[in-house]
Amino acid sequence: MNDHVDIESVDLTNCDREPIHQIGAIQDFGALIAVTTDGMIAHYSVNFAEILGIGKSPEIGTQLNALFTSEAMAAIGRASGLLRDPTSVERLFAVHLVGGKGPFDCAIHCSESLTIIEIEPSASEEMDRQLRMLQPILRQLELSDDLLDLCQQAADRLRDLLGFDRVMVYRFQPDESGAVIAESVEDGYESFHGLRYPRTDIPQQARRLYLRNRFRIISDTLAKPVPIEPQIGAEGTPLDLSMSTLRAVSPIHIEYLVNMGVRASLSISIVIEGKLWGLFACHHYAPRVLPYSLRTAAELFSELFSLSAERMIGKERSSVQEAGRSLHDQLMRAIAGGESLVEALPTLRPIIRRAIPHDGISAYVDGEYRAVGSAPDEAGFMALMPALNSSATSRTIASDSLAKRIPAAAKFADRAVGALIIPVSRSPRDYVILWRRELKQTVTWAGNPEKPVEVGPNGTRLTPRKSFEAWQESVTGKSADWTEVELSLVESLRVTLLEVILRVTDELANERAKAQRQQELLIAELNHRVRNILNLIRGLINQSRHEAVNVDEFARLIGGRINALASAHDNITRENWSAASVTELIETEAEAYVSGKLDRIAIVGDEALISPEAYTVLALVIHEMMTNSAKYGSLCDQSGRLSVEIACDESGMTICWKETGGPPVRAPERRGFGSTIIEKSIPFELNGRADLDFKLSGVEAEFWIPGRFITHKGRIDEKEAAMRDRPNRKEGSGENETVSVLPGQVLIVEDGMIIAMDTEETLRDLGVAEVTIAAKVSTALKALEGTQFDLAVLDYNLGTESSEPVARKLVELGVPFWLATGYGEMADKLEEIGAQGVLTKPYGKDELRRMLGKFGELDRS
Repeated sequence: MNDHVDIESVDLTNCDREPIHQIGAIQDFGALIAVTTDGMIAHYSVNFAEILGIGKSPEIGTQLNALFTSEAMAAIGRASGLLRDPTSVERLFAVHLVGGKGPFDCAIHCSESLTIIEIEPSASEEMDRQLRMLQPILRQLELSDDLLDLCQQAADRLRDLLGFDRVMVYRFQPDESGAVIAESVEDGYESFHGLRYPRTDIPQQARRLYLRNRFRIISDTLAKPVPIEPQIGAEGTPLDLSMSTLRAVSPIHIEYLVNMGVRASLSISIVIEGKLWGLFACHHYAPRVLPYSLRTAAELFSELFSLSAERMIGKERSSVQEAGRSLHDQLMRAIAGGESLVEALPTLRPIIRRAIPHDGISAYVDGEYRAVGSAPDEAGFMALMPALNSSATSRTIASDSLAKRIPAAAKFADRAVGALIIPVSRSPRDYVILWRRELKQTVTWAGNPEKPVEVGPNGTRLTPRKSFEAWQESVTGKSADWTEVELSLVESLRVTLLEVILRVTDELANERAKAQRQQELLIAELNHRVRNILNLIRGLINQSRHEAVNVDEFARLIGGRINALASAHDNITRENWSAASVTELIETEAEAYVSGKLDRIAIVGDEALISPEAYTVLALVIHEMMTNSAKYGSLCDQSGRLSVEIACDESGMTICWKETGGPPVRAPERRGFGSTIIEKSIPFELNGRADLDFKLSGVEAEFWIPGRFITHKGRIDEKEAAMRDRPNRKEGSGENETVSVLPGQVLIVEDGMIIAMDTEETLRDLGVAEVTIAAKVSTALKALEGTQFDLAVLDYNLGTESSEPVARKLVELGVPFWLATGYGEMADKLEEIGAQGVLTKPYGKDELRRMLGKFGELDRS
């Protein structure tokens, strides 16, 4: 015999492949019968007649109703009808199956197309007492506030209930080995508490069965199994006993228990969140048959324990989440200065270390590597990169022995062996890694965990351990395990580190790259705001048409109101959608609509900042008030004045509007949309107040904005002088004003067709003779080859490209140009790109007229 070949062909997967669910036998404390859907007997255990006390075994293919009473058949039929799925088991207690015999307890379940009935002598008179025993037991469990204490309480109470010599709570570890975390044992027996059992003690198919069939009883390890007849069914396969209570036991497992001195055992699955968390493992050192009613009470106990444990684990998870939030807050405060993640590593490490202990930390971000503490140098880390980059994106890698997964890690094993690798980007691959040094450990096993291979008369096979004395193994090349709590915190840490990187990247990147990186974060909010603005503009158009008498008047009304919104948005987006000055709002409207009359407007009182959600509302109100004053009120002639007084207190801000010295005023006979904006916008949208009084001497109004929209910034009494002395920035830009020097040829580079056509028409209205439109860079460059242009207007962002190549060509040709853009920050690029100025969208006729005026000044110079 070639022993070497035989032994090498045996490995630990042999046990995993053993068909323990098709063992073809049952234990001797009960009997089994299997019937087809139409009630024909297909299998039976050879002790069937003995257990039921009848003369002979049933014949295959006969009807079950010829054997059982009609009352028993009706009860079995009702129970069979309640079976919902292949894992369902229905119970019947104290049933008289055959005349004058019994009673019996039955377990009924399905196995493929067969119904299996398992039968045991009944002890149901004890059931009420057993269920009553559960009530005080469960109350005691409810008092536990710690998981280990809960497990110990459960072990003690379950031993009291079942009368076994030993009850253990056996918890599965991340490597699938098991540890005894709680134990209740009869005096005189050694303790197994704290011992580890290798994963091979419970094969994989047994673990799957523990999930399906959560209760496993072995009444006597020395009892002879009872065969099932026939062994092979009509379908050509053995009977599947996965859900059987009576299923016989694998000879290897029997040998394992006998080696431990165990005569009876009971295993009850502990299933939490659908996963096999552990087992109640019960041992008895003499044969023990538990009545079915008592086993049912034990199953109920296990279910309720699982619920209590799941609730406690949920509380622990909530604590971890709270710890994650605290960790996030601490880290974000620590890097408030805007340092990059790599630079901030020494600052961040002590905070992370308090939550997740480690010996070293390193970061690799944007090609830059830094390490603090016991960690590999850059060369050592870069050797890991090919393997790391081949792993799934966004997945944390936790290992207590990284060299087993990535052999290159063995080169720095003197500094770190365990690693928690946290990806903090998608592309390029950036990482933050927590390192742990080697921790030489001693694991106490219940005997030598390696199953020996024996060669005997029946061939080569794995044999169970014969010794279960504490067996200590020295473990090297590993770090301390990463605990479940630490791994739960990692996802919170990863999100925080991503936020750190995004914050720093946003501050350092150029404008275009920053807009792209922020796109995912901003798109939903941008979509919301754009839709609101479009709805608002549509409402302005619909309501304004009732006030206009002709198309020109309609365009002027709409243009003014949209410009008021645009100016308001400029003010609040200048500082990243933050609060803006109320006096600046009033000044902007005054300059836009009463050019040349600023010395007749006084703004006094308190300075205040208005939040963005209130600013656009107030902008429309001030626009309508200023427009009405310029058309009909104190600012429509040469002598009237306007006083605006602002007062702030804890409740909010009051704006008092008072016009004097103008023509006599009378209330309008018809309320237009402008009056609706003035009187209803602030009450409706801000829950404030708006009072309007048409006095003969001049319009007076009072607007009150609630304090939640207001930030008080001090006094502004000096504003009256400032307004009076301020140069009129729009002087010379009136609607009827003409431009003295006009360009002959103007190039418009704009990818928005309607904007381009509107700009072309306005320039022609202003006197420009020839206008050429280009929507793309290539078209614009081609136009520059064949035509001598005097002036150009460039939209900076042309969808997927920018107009910078056109700008460079214009500078080369000496053609002056203006940038047209919706980005408020573009003024910073004027000098860099060579533009003469910026047209901020939406721009109109006045803005284009001022541009032509500036062009004329350039031409004269």
